[in-house]
Formats: sequence, C-alpha cells, structure tokens
Amino acid sequence: MSKQRIAVPAVHPGGLNALTSAHFGHCDVFVLVDVEEGQIVREQNLSNPGHAGGGCLVPVQMLAEQEVDVIISGGMGHGPRMGFQQAGIKVFLGRESTVKQAVEDYLQGKLTEMSERHLCRGGGHCS
Repeated sequence: MSKQRIAVPAVHPGGLNALTSAHFGHCDVFVLVDVEEGQIVREQNLSNPGHAGGGCLVPVQMLAEQEVDVIISGGMGHGPRMGFQQAGIKVFLGRESTVKQAVEDYLQGKLTEMSERHLCRGGGHCS
C-alpha cells in the first residue's frame, strides 16, 4: 500500500480548503495531508513555530519529526531547502490554490521539484 505524508504551508485557519501560503517561512499553519493509494485520508494543522531559536530550520525540523515525505511550497530560501534535502523530504513548487488542489496537482504529476532557480534570495524575492 502506497502512503505519503504531504505538508503544505497555508494561511489561517488551515485545512484542505485553506489557501496556500506564497512562502514557506511566512505561513500561518502547515497542513499535513496523509495520502494512501492516491486518496486523501487524513489532514491535520500544525502552527508554524516561526524562526525562533534555530532560525528557518525550526519548521524544517518540526516537519521532519512529523515524518513528512513531501512539501509543496510557493517559495523558500536556500537554508530550508537544504534542510529538507538532508532530511530526505522532497520539495515541490506549488502555485496559489487551495491546499486540496495543491495536493491533487502533486498526485497528478503536475508539479515540478523545486530547483535552485526557484529559491528566494531574501527580502521576499522569490522567482
């Protein structure tokens, strides 16, 4: 049986119908979506712990501890992307949509893996 846990940065209040957040570090919540055999079976919201203490790697560590396999994000910096790579979490480039649509786009193979050219360069400048 094929199972995946997908994280999507979103705006408050979260959930499948919430809008995706344009930037990983600036989201209100992370919606964790469990998928089995290509179907959404469960969702839960986790508050963004912000950049306290360990900087932008704090949310990366939190999502790794939640056993996330994939994150779909509209933008993020080099540090978080490297943290996800080291944790074995794949990063896909999302677009503005609902969380549910982002997950469906991923499951249908419509999203591309985030590369260096997609990374934010600080100050909110994402390509």
